[in-house]
Amino acid sequence: MTLGQLLKKGTASLKDCGTDNAENEALWLLESATGLSHSGLLLSFDRDCGDICPEYEKLIEKRKSGIPVQYITGTWPFYGIEYSVGEGVLIPRPETEMLVDCALERLKGKKAPVVIDFCAGTGCVGLTVAKLIPDSWVFLIEKYDKPFEYLEKNRARLQLGNVFTVKGDIFDRKLTFPKADLILSNPPYIRSSECGSLQREVLREPVEALDGGEDGLEFYYAIAERAMKSGSDAVAVECGEDQAKSIAKIFAAYGKAHAVKDFANTERMVVIERTISDVT
Repeated sequence: MTLGQLLKKGTASLKDCGTDNAENEALWLLESATGLSHSGLLLSFDRDCGDICPEYEKLIEKRKSGIPVQYITGTWPFYGIEYSVGEGVLIPRPETEMLVDCALERLKGKKAPVVIDFCAGTGCVGLTVAKLIPDSWVFLIEKYDKPFEYLEKNRARLQLGNVFTVKGDIFDRKLTFPKADLILSNPPYIRSSECGSLQREVLREPVEALDGGEDGLEFYYAIAERAMKSGSDAVAVECGEDQAKSIAKIFAAYGKAHAVKDFANTERMVVIERTISDVT
């Protein structure tokens, strides 16, 4: 059996169990099994699969059991950078790249900007900003043990010297943070009552990275308080499709808010510019 034939078999198996993106996921899993890059694999379809078949079939079975493909491969791209991911940490998503876009636009030309990334998880947001803005100083705050392990692993992978990682809780008022040019966050924002009805794969991700409390807004209050007390200049947060107006109200005492739509025309990010002149 050739690698091309093996890929067709894997694709059919995933389609049979209802996987929406069977073709791509089967390809990603074969890349993981062979250790070949995307282009390298495409050039090797006529090669005999050899001893790859049993390993690949194991990966396919894992995916069929509901384990996200990102957890199986162990890495996932975000803004063109590979990040380590696995059980216990939120998987980076394309829409979250909007936070990085915001940082690059807002901080362009600013000398040594200070950035804070709350609920950092893998660190994909803050670390990407630190890499793309080399003279920035980026603070990444994460509460939970497993995500913090991935955060540190990804920092080591990228070998960034302008990053500070803090294992702490955004709700802990004893923790202090510097005034930031920009606060970024992709916080938990799903309503508690809705968490149990999420897709099977999403339910494999840590609930603490998804559950935003009864109304899904719990973390935005904490971020607003942090922004107010530190006198930080601006905030950009990811949000659910029906939350932008509520978030604007939460930040009303801090500054003027506007929503930004994602590629699906959904209000996915809220940017708030500080208008108050004093720090409370």
